[in-house]
Amino acid sequence: MSAEVISLGCRLNLSESETLRELLAASDDLVVINSCAVTSEAVRQTRQAIRRARKARPDARLLVTGCAAEVERAALAAMPEVDGLIANTAKLDPRAWNAAPRPLAEQRTHTRAFIAVQNGCDHACTFCVIPQGRGPSRSLRVSEVLREVEAHLARGAKEVVLTGVDLTSWGHDLPDAPALGSLVQAILSTFPALTRLRLSSLDGVEIDPLLFDLIADEARIMPHLHLSLQHGNDLILKRMKRRHLRADAVNLVARLKARRPDIAVGADLIAGFPTEDEAAHAGNLSIIRELAIVHGHVFPYSARPGTPAARMPQVTAPTIRARAAELRAAVAGERARWLADQLGLPQQVLAERDGTGHAPSFARVRLAPGTIAGTIVTVTPTQIIEGLLA
Repeated sequence: MSAEVISLGCRLNLSESETLRELLAASDDLVVINSCAVTSEAVRQTRQAIRRARKARPDARLLVTGCAAEVERAALAAMPEVDGLIANTAKLDPRAWNAAPRPLAEQRTHTRAFIAVQNGCDHACTFCVIPQGRGPSRSLRVSEVLREVEAHLARGAKEVVLTGVDLTSWGHDLPDAPALGSLVQAILSTFPALTRLRLSSLDGVEIDPLLFDLIADEARIMPHLHLSLQHGNDLILKRMKRRHLRADAVNLVARLKARRPDIAVGADLIAGFPTEDEAAHAGNLSIIRELAIVHGHVFPYSARPGTPAARMPQVTAPTIRARAAELRAAVAGERARWLADQLGLPQQVLAERDGTGHAPSFARVRLAPGTIAGTIVTVTPTQIIEGLLA
């Protein structure tokens, strides 16, 4: 059997897993777990994935990479199902796998291309172990990014998604410290045939003026803003050691919507951070409505050993679960209202292989049987079925 790559966690992991599938396509009987360590739950899911993979393919060689392979290295290496670990910083190096890169002509086409333009993080959020798993911030040079974009367009990609651990810190480590807006401008200028460019999670305080203008005015950048928000209460944000306050996020979204009213807002939110009382939780709930967050990623807080937050007064587990459920319900309410507003409006949908596709706003749309993957089709939805426009 050929190599199988199982991906957990963030969009950067998804991007890297696509690269690994290409890299290891000629490897026989190999299973790779591209792990996540952002929360204790993510590590638990990594362990589950390892056990399931070993049960499904008992004779395969099973290797683990990703953040959990760094943060929980000894514990994962001790699992009897694991044959070896690959360092997170080396996982895209063919030499780490004893693999030869496949010729471009042999690589399969994609509808959407995830390009990791940045890796690592220089910040010190009190809840996070990702810097331990990913290392300091590192950026691809503009020329390297343009080569990757060109290669994906040659393989038929209709949409490019820029990803990174801390995407808006791209360029800080490069000569003259260019800002992300300059990279986005270079991509758009170099490839006029690229019709859809999407940005993954952004730190709002690092959105430079050029990037702001491009998001607000450039039609080829999809109207979809996903913020690394984390919370809606200022005291909790300070204890998280975030670099923004609630008003910063509110003002950013208001300014963008004033120029691009159709922009859809997503955000990461943590429920039950240490010291979070009912008033702080209420602030977390209320920012969902204030920003009209329709793409919400809600994370129940879990203490990570060695982080400052783990030494703070903890919220009880049942309270964390209940508050996470309330946040998810609030996002679901905003999303339901938003989807209802999309009915009757023509959507330009990029078709995927599973019979659905994404509108520019990242709304998922059910497509007519036989729609060819990789094509952009116009759909005017008339109903909502299981959370999908149809």
